[in-house]
Amino acid sequence: MAVSESNISNLFKPIYVKELHHLTHYVPNLEARPNPLEHNTYFQTHQLDTFYYTESDVVLRHIANDHSPSPRFAYHRAGPRRDIYFEPSHVRAAIVTCGGLCPGLNTVMRELVVGLWHLYGVRHIFGVTGGYRGFYSSEPLPLNPKLVHHWHTMGGTLLQTSRGGFDLHNIVDAIHNHSFNQVYIIGGDGTMRGAVAVFDEIQRRKLNVAVVGIPKTVDNDVGIIDKSFGFQTAIEMAQQAISAAHVEAESAVNGIGLVKLMGRSTGHIALHATLSSRDVDCCLIPEIDFYLEGKGGLFEFLDQRLKENGHAVLVVAEGAGQDIIPRTDSQKEERDESGNLVFLDVGVWLKSELKKWWARDHPDELFTVKYIDPTYMIRAVHANATDNLYCTLLAHSAIHGIMAGYTGFVAGPINGNYAYIPLEDVARANNPVNTKDHTWSWVRSVTNQPDFLRS
Repeated sequence: MAVSESNISNLFKPIYVKELHHLTHYVPNLEARPNPLEHNTYFQTHQLDTFYYTESDVVLRHIANDHSPSPRFAYHRAGPRRDIYFEPSHVRAAIVTCGGLCPGLNTVMRELVVGLWHLYGVRHIFGVTGGYRGFYSSEPLPLNPKLVHHWHTMGGTLLQTSRGGFDLHNIVDAIHNHSFNQVYIIGGDGTMRGAVAVFDEIQRRKLNVAVVGIPKTVDNDVGIIDKSFGFQTAIEMAQQAISAAHVEAESAVNGIGLVKLMGRSTGHIALHATLSSRDVDCCLIPEIDFYLEGKGGLFEFLDQRLKENGHAVLVVAEGAGQDIIPRTDSQKEERDESGNLVFLDVGVWLKSELKKWWARDHPDELFTVKYIDPTYMIRAVHANATDNLYCTLLAHSAIHGIMAGYTGFVAGPINGNYAYIPLEDVARANNPVNTKDHTWSWVRSVTNQPDFLRS
């Protein structure tokens, strides 16, 4: 088969490998030492030439043919290196969880502790309680494999978490005063931006402290990586809510099952739960504007669906429709501890609007709306098998990278391979639903919902 000249030239666009920060860049006289995995009886390092990764092992950011003129990027592959830059007996590791809950938090922490202990022989591991403020407001909690043995079976975070409390100088002072030289920060986009600031301050002070970020967001809104841990579990739990809404709607005359799912700025959970369940008649996400009244609006669509099927299921992400929900002056300014605008409850608003619409247009007909909000159920459960495996690989990737002296990076999967990504890249990136790709078209073909484009 012939290949066009333009396609050939596109295949040979240069690939740029993203440089990683390393402790040797700003801490003088650091010595490399052999990786103790050489003597670990569970690893046959001497029989595998490819056991240790080198600087030439990279993961491409995009593996599909990219027609854009922009350069192509690659990241260093995650995994053990032949040399490390920490004496395990001198390591004092700190682990902190920040922001909201997410399935898998306890698994990640468990595997960090177990991995540091059994892979590298680290014996001084501490949990920082209550998020970023815990660095300077409470004493660290000593951790060991026996203590964390059962953590993966529990939801939430046993170290506790919080939003806000980010005081850069107090945090870095506490890291220095507690003699921590490895810091594992688990959190979402705001937490990663905080981690960048912590890393920059540590660099400025030239402290021998390595910082790694482990991205956590149940919404799957962290950019660059394939997906965030807990997302697969969230989809499974969301399906249960959708199934319940479908039963309720189908069992009523002109019944509507309304389910609100997580997703402040992105609709990934709503989208994937819709595709997985096949019981959804309309999926509303933050990336797509919608309207209620008039030709092509939501009410017209639901009216037709009720006439055809006698029931309908509506899934809405929490960030959808925020620009059309009336707000008081005080609500326009209300923000949470992280500085995010407090969202109004789109589910409660939609339920009210649906009832007003039906009472106005069909006053003599029965109508039922069953509203289900499983938000806290979804994020509070323990991780499923798929996410537990992911959390283990994520934790081990972070450990191998930090022991090799890398710092200011995030560990995460890219195109199915685990890689090391500069913290600042992840902190700047986002991951909206691409409403112009095949996936969103698939959603619309499954639901047959309108595109909400006004003529």
